Amino acid sequence: MKLADNKATLSFSDGKPSIDLPMYQGTVGPDVIDIRKLYGQTGMFTYDPGFLSTASCQSAITYIDGDKGELLYRGYPIEQLATNCDFMETCHLLLYGNLPDAAGKEDFTKRVTNHTMVNEQMQFFLRGFRRDAHPMAIMTGLVGALSAFYHDSTDINNPQHREISALRLIAKMPTLVAMAYKYSMGQPYMYPKNNLSYAGNFMHMMFATPCEEYVVNPVIERAMDRIFVLHADHEQNASTSTVRLCGSSGTNPFAAIAAGVACLWGPAHGGANEACLNMLEDIQKTGGIAKVGEFMEQVKDKNSGVKLMGFGHRVYKNYDPRAKLMQETCKEVLAALGLENDPLFKLAMALEKIALEDDYFVSRKLYPNVDFYSGIVQRAIGIPVNMFTGVFALARTVGWIAQLNEMISDPEYKIGRPRQLFTGSVKRDVLPISQR
Repeated sequence: MKLADNKATLSFSDGKPSIDLPMYQGTVGPDVIDIRKLYGQTGMFTYDPGFLSTASCQSAITYIDGDKGELLYRGYPIEQLATNCDFMETCHLLLYGNLPDAAGKEDFTKRVTNHTMVNEQMQFFLRGFRRDAHPMAIMTGLVGALSAFYHDSTDINNPQHREISALRLIAKMPTLVAMAYKYSMGQPYMYPKNNLSYAGNFMHMMFATPCEEYVVNPVIERAMDRIFVLHADHEQNASTSTVRLCGSSGTNPFAAIAAGVACLWGPAHGGANEACLNMLEDIQKTGGIAKVGEFMEQVKDKNSGVKLMGFGHRVYKNYDPRAKLMQETCKEVLAALGLENDPLFKLAMALEKIALEDDYFVSRKLYPNVDFYSGIVQRAIGIPVNMFTGVFALARTVGWIAQLNEMISDPEYKIGRPRQLFTGSVKRDVLPISQR
């Protein structure tokens, strides 16, 4: 971050003296106006609901250009990473700032793999949940509970503690997600197999049983790995901001990540791919492709209450770059499983065609986002709809940790404390109960 050559001048129409505010430049993206001294100089705050125009931090991890449809992890385009790198390399990049060489990758993978098992007591913790509990309810509890088992790595201000917590969380999230799934199915938990890849191990823990050998389909393994890469980080979104805000209090990394899991659960955030698949299934039940045109007309009618899920994005005002990659993966998976004629995929393609041609959707820049195709891929793989957000949390964990570590290392970081525009009652006196 460097000081810009020019300043922003804030002037007032009521005759108050104007003030100069410093401006800073990032390496790419819009300049920012530094308002940290605004209250001290004017007695006023800025008002920005949802913080949509506020830079809450400086970060060197992920950059999004929504107008171009560009996503960069540490400067590398997501298209190149998803094509040329696996999830372990992506994790190393996000955590340490560089892509590893072959030896570095092997070392990092070993260090992660060393922590794939969870304490046996976690099984008893699981038994306290109802069998039909939503997996994200279980995940919120399990991730938070990790801090009760790993007392040796809960000091957020200790770099060694943060690193071992990072490795533990990345390694254990697949185990916890798979345990939540197996519990809901009434099947025995499958222990990690450390000779498998990160994605392959997850698939084995999800779908293997003790009674017969399970061999991971390499196409599905690659698809799962790509899902992880595409979801690894996405700048200062709601869950990442939650992790940063929670971590700013000095709480332990496991608690901060559990807060991120809870935030991700919301249907407007991580639950969007679940909502998208439910939408496709509802259209299929009511007539399928024959009803697509009618459905899209209902979407355009504001009074119908019908929403188009999986299209549009808060940041991207162009085609989500992750959606193109996910569409490729979708075709590969369906072909490998003999599901090329999958009705939901055909339905999705028909919806996309209308959205890309109809002026209503084009003018509003409602392009498909990553959720649109990732749900179809996961469903084809055999992951139930209510597990989708758990898989998302698994993938996003490394991004959360990288962002948390960056914040703690930032000399300018402070405990988060947003301000407010108060619109309640002015000061008043409490009357005796007989006079109220």
